[in-house]
Amino acid sequence: MKLLQDILYKIKLLEIHGATNVPVVALCIDSRKVEKNSAFIAIKGTAVDGHTFIASAVNKGATIIVAEELPENRVEGVTYIKVANSHEAVAYMAHYFYDCPSEKLKLVGVTGTNGKTTVATLLYKLFSALGYSCGLISTVENKIQQTVIPASLTTPDAISLNALLHKMVNENCTHAFMECSSIAIHQHRITGLNFAGALFTNITLDHLDYHKTFEEYLKAKKSFFDNLPETAFAISNKDDKRGEVMLQNTKAKKYYYSLKTSADFKGKILDDSLTGLQMQINSTDVHFRLIGEFNAYNLLAVYAAAVCLQEEPTKVLTTLSGLTGAEGRFDYIISNKNVIGIVDYAHTPDALENVLTTLKKLKKDYQNIITVVGCGGDRDKTKRPLMAQAACDYSNKAIFTSDNPRSENPMDILADMENGLTTAAKKKYIVIPDRRNAIEQAVKLANEGDIILIAGKGHEKYQEINGVKHPFDDKEVLNHFFNQ
Repeated sequence: MKLLQDILYKIKLLEIHGATNVPVVALCIDSRKVEKNSAFIAIKGTAVDGHTFIASAVNKGATIIVAEELPENRVEGVTYIKVANSHEAVAYMAHYFYDCPSEKLKLVGVTGTNGKTTVATLLYKLFSALGYSCGLISTVENKIQQTVIPASLTTPDAISLNALLHKMVNENCTHAFMECSSIAIHQHRITGLNFAGALFTNITLDHLDYHKTFEEYLKAKKSFFDNLPETAFAISNKDDKRGEVMLQNTKAKKYYYSLKTSADFKGKILDDSLTGLQMQINSTDVHFRLIGEFNAYNLLAVYAAAVCLQEEPTKVLTTLSGLTGAEGRFDYIISNKNVIGIVDYAHTPDALENVLTTLKKLKKDYQNIITVVGCGGDRDKTKRPLMAQAACDYSNKAIFTSDNPRSENPMDILADMENGLTTAAKKKYIVIPDRRNAIEQAVKLANEGDIILIAGKGHEKYQEINGVKHPFDDKEVLNHFFNQ
């Protein structure tokens, strides 16, 4: 059990009313989870303001309230603390409440628009194969060694995150690899963590529903590197036009990887086919099971991080050559009629274009590409026509369908996708709102050897409609129709 005064370090404290030498049994940002002698931190979220639940938290037994605005009527025996930033405060409090777990691990964070999950997962698989006890925090799943803990966010809230890292330490993990989303960085979920290193993959349009402008999105990503300590390493994609900007203010040791120019970690694609990548990395030839130029970048980033973590380069490449990527990232299945099916999480225009250009480059002349794609509801609407156009540009046939419509009308989302398509694109697509029917139709349209890409949901095992998550697995549905 911790005393309140022992977990208030580094926080901008504006006012304190009450004692600080009181016990804290738990930290909560959700008033429904408050228990006796817990600290409730009121956070202003995008949909709900935690300040409106302060009274409820006190009624449930909270003896400590941390907030940006304190209530006028304060309860006797409750300590009230006014802070400049509640998001930042809860991150530091969680760090100290859980005994600074990130300082007892080699923690590596991965940020960027695309590739985060694959890079973090490959690092976890690589270091596990090298004999280390590892943890993983990703969009697909969280893992402590081989134990799977379901993931609901790319990066958990600060309390859950530190609790998870604490559990990793208790389970004798030595390394942890995690995705760091721009929203999580902006909301201070990773504030206070001690990173051994950080990687930048790339940046394209995404999350503009949250950040509003691309400049703000870029700024959020960059702040991750700006705040790294001198003891850390920072690795960036030199071929991304913002790759060097990302590291310009970091105090960490800088490294770059590239396929196109000189860099600390230089890669060259020798052969790319549906059976894998043949690459040269820093003068060593290696065959990998992953395919596509985008995965060549992911593999380079992983190799760079491993070397920066003092692993022997040849052993890293040998081990990495036998690994597969993350679930729902270019998942590959073949039907009994020799139709190739690929399920991929690609849910941004750039990610979809990367997958489709790879397929177009690798396919034979007689093979057609059929793409099933939708766009998420209550998210950045500017992506919708861009994704639709990309699907039409690089496919022989595109089927527009529902993704996770959430609270939006699926037909409105599909109308946004259709808006602004070129004349050529309009000749290539059909609309089937029901996702299961859309996948079935794709299978019916496919001839032997054709390639069906089911994009947008990847590893997700549900479809979210009006606040309800209905069971739905793209790969399972595709397999069903493949085997009919």
